[in-house]
Amino acid sequence: MRFMMIMIPEVYSKPIAPDFMPDMEAVKKMGKYNEALQQAGVLLALDGLTPPSAGARVSFAGGKAKVTDGPFPGSKEAVGGYWMIRVKSRDEAIEWAKRCPAGANDVIEIRQVHEPEDFGPEVAHQERELAEKLGTNR
Repeated sequence: MRFMMIMIPEVYSKPIAPDFMPDMEAVKKMGKYNEALQQAGVLLALDGLTPPSAGARVSFAGGKAKVTDGPFPGSKEAVGGYWMIRVKSRDEAIEWAKRCPAGANDVIEIRQVHEPEDFGPEVAHQERELAEKLGTNR
């Protein structure tokens, strides 16, 4: 089973500069955690994201694309990064999330990823072909 662990850092709940960088000591601790995920053979992908002030949103109200530059008013939670892991169960994903060296008020949301087979054989075949072309492992 694949799960995405989504980091929602408290620091992103307030407007911060687009070039914000986290504390290097925290980055080192997170690197050790990432290494543990990799050594356990469960890590598929991971990335950290820039703050919302560096982003943009594209909305489609009325069928027209509208671009809004960050930061985004009224947003209390923003994704700061993610891990994609493959584990045997939701409980195992939760155990990995609990080991994260997150900040005191950070949150990790855990969501299971739909597999192509969840949508039937036709979609599964189409997704597998695409994954082969892209050289990805689903």
